[in-house]
Amino acid sequence: MTNKVKPQDKPHYVNNKEFSLAVVDYCNRLQKAQKQKSKKIPVIDNYIAECFLKIAEGLSHKSNFIRYTYREEMVMDAVENCLKAIKNYDIETATRTGTPNAFAYFTQIAWYAFLRRIDKEKKQQDIKLKYMANIEYEDLVDNENSTEQSDEAGQFLVDTLRQKIDDIKSVDRYWKDVVTEEKKKRKRRAVNVDSDLKDFLSD
Repeated sequence: MTNKVKPQDKPHYVNNKEFSLAVVDYCNRLQKAQKQKSKKIPVIDNYIAECFLKIAEGLSHKSNFIRYTYREEMVMDAVENCLKAIKNYDIETATRTGTPNAFAYFTQIAWYAFLRRIDKEKKQQDIKLKYMANIEYEDLVDNENSTEQSDEAGQFLVDTLRQKIDDIKSVDRYWKDVVTEEKKKRKRRAVNVDSDLKDFLSD
């Protein structure tokens, strides 16, 4: 019988209560500085920044995102977005428990940062695939030195490449539909942490 790993023992675990209190404390200091019209903005604590990174890293290991080759870029985008969004965190927002839930808020920020990065990368990929799909074998070779045998082999490679491009597009369409459906579900739900994120959260 194997021992189940506790959430707090996982590498990307964030204690929601401690994290939320730290965020509220920072927001209070930020609001105080703004009311006093201070030119010196409070620096975000290392603890908060580390939690942003853990939230983004943990989310990036979910099945929705881990397959992407640019996962690290997604994580960095999410952290950057969290750093920018902290000033908009509403410490008065009510939750089911009556206590702040910064984990849910910043998980949502990270989620949408991931989707924006995926959309950006897909657009770049579409441009490359469109170019590759339209390229002709003659554009790739020196006609003066080509032979019938080499031409046949080259054309076979081009045809194979086009087939792979079609396969990639098919897979991309599938995942695009999955992401679209997930976005619709999230819009219908209140900003609460769903069961898929429970391993990273404690009361």
